[in-house]
Amino acid sequence: MKACVLIPSYNSGPLLRQTVAAALNVWEDVFVVIDGSKDGSDEGLEDLAGTKRLRVHRLAENGGKGAAILKGITLAEDEGFTHALAMDADGQHPADHIKYFMEMGAQYPEALVLGVPVFDEFAPALRVQGRKISNWWANVETCWWGVHDSLFGMRLYPIAPLKKVFSETLFARRFDFDPEVAVRLCWKRLPVINLKTPVRYLSLEQGGVSQFRYLRDNILLTGMHIRLFTGFFLRLPILLFRGKNPLKNLDPFANA
Repeated sequence: MKACVLIPSYNSGPLLRQTVAAALNVWEDVFVVIDGSKDGSDEGLEDLAGTKRLRVHRLAENGGKGAAILKGITLAEDEGFTHALAMDADGQHPADHIKYFMEMGAQYPEALVLGVPVFDEFAPALRVQGRKISNWWANVETCWWGVHDSLFGMRLYPIAPLKKVFSETLFARRFDFDPEVAVRLCWKRLPVINLKTPVRYLSLEQGGVSQFRYLRDNILLTGMHIRLFTGFFLRLPILLFRGKNPLKNLDPFANA
């Protein structure tokens, strides 16, 4: 396994610099894809590199998280990377957990390693409870292959199967990226590992930035699950007889 950290960013404010610096403290190879940001958050970002290998790629227009991830994994694959650990630019994901994801990837390089959020008392109840709907649908659409959280963005992806998923759909380019690719990778029988991961929701005073729009993104997710359920129904005979996720009962770093 040759792995990198991949951080897509759109108008993330000062938290982008903090996130990249934290990632560079624990991992040498970091890719940042600036997804058409207009807030100047990427200015001087390369100064953080030092002796680390930081790559910053800027897209002229905002294409969405999935589009930024696709660009990032394409650049990473061109350099010989086999895996990419995606993490958000807004400070929600803990850089000190990068090592846990990488350890799992090294031990099970064929697997998709999904972060499972461990919420603190500051997490918005609407976000905590609302994601249960998407999680339920994702498990139906995969015949309970083992997706504990379909929306959490800190994940270690094997690059080749993720690029294959992108080539098979014109969707999964925006907020629908995380749940859609999780379902589609399960359809491809990738083993799934679920890794408990703390998540922080930062206040405006702390510089917290959210691109989530309740009505717009829930409409997008609803349409996505309608499409995926159709795909699930067509694949149902195959899904029923494919066996079980071989790593479903693995509980790595349970107390991490």
